[in-house]
Amino acid sequence: MASNSSVQPSIPRSNGHYDHWMTDRSTLETILCKDTSKDIWDSMKKKFWGSIRARRQQLQALRSEFELHRMQSGETISDFFSRMMVIISKMRTFGEKLEDVVIVEKILCSLTPKFNYMVCSIEESKDIDFLSIDELQGSLLVHEIKLQQQDNAELALKVSSDHLVKGNGGRRSNGHNDKS
Repeated sequence: MASNSSVQPSIPRSNGHYDHWMTDRSTLETILCKDTSKDIWDSMKKKFWGSIRARRQQLQALRSEFELHRMQSGETISDFFSRMMVIISKMRTFGEKLEDVVIVEKILCSLTPKFNYMVCSIEESKDIDFLSIDELQGSLLVHEIKLQQQDNAELALKVSSDHLVKGNGGRRSNGHNDKS
């Protein structure tokens, strides 16, 4: 009785991780002939990495979003940086090589006018070429906190002033006793 047992080579499976397949290409080539493995490889690359044209289109849309990105009025530094970093992360995923200096410059020119003197101060006191994104965010957060404290102090002073005016029946006191 002849046994018909043949061993078939195991072809690696992707599980959706294209990077893993990148390292296993040589394994695939040894299992299959070169032409067949190239066809399979190209098919997998297109399926899991997307066509080059589609990637370019997505990257172009992200570049446009990056260029148009501005801080909104009333938005916090943390929220602005979060939105900016999401765009940057997506761009880097699609192969864009963004230097920190480009990002720092973009952030500085995208802030609302209330940060103008802080931007000037940073540009004058620091070398933008070597300023990290985290360092910039920290400086801007400190400035934002100071602005909020100043706004709160001004609001408290206004409320206190309004309370004094209302306490005199709507008349402002001139500092003298008004007895009529």
